[in-house]
Amino acid sequence: MSTTTYHPSASRQAKRRARHLMTGYAPGQNIPLGGYAALMGVFGGALTALLASRRGRRSPARISNNDLALLGVATHRVTRVLTHDWVTAPVRAPFTRYQGEGKGGGEVEEEARGSGLRQAAGELLTCRFCAGPWVGMAFVGAYLFRPRETRTVASIFTVATASDFLHQVYDRLQD
Repeated sequence: MSTTTYHPSASRQAKRRARHLMTGYAPGQNIPLGGYAALMGVFGGALTALLASRRGRRSPARISNNDLALLGVATHRVTRVLTHDWVTAPVRAPFTRYQGEGKGGGEVEEEARGSGLRQAAGELLTCRFCAGPWVGMAFVGAYLFRPRETRTVASIFTVATASDFLHQVYDRLQD
């Protein structure tokens, strides 16, 4: 039977190897791989906690197509609000820098600032494609526990999405 002895230098060597892998990925670029890894861990942990919390409870065999469409459109709208609206700028401000007015009404353009986890969080909070899975997980998780209430909230954002679309069509017709 062999035993493994812990050596503090082994931990330092592992950290050096990890740093070398991170810096060798994109030399000269400021890509926060460690921050991304931390965010992946948070997402994975949240998903695991969500699934574990369903243990012993009966989950639906599937989510209906109507509910998937409702949650999908609501996820689109909430993601857009989270990543681009002025009203959510205070949430993004610690992680981003203002760049100017956005493309849509009431929208702002920002870029991530800082380094490491701060930069990774800024990139998550300014990228609607990156934030989508997080918002989607929140909607589906809420749906699993409180489907009626989640449908109500999702309906609000789905109606707002339809309204935004109609505003854009109306504006184009006016031009």
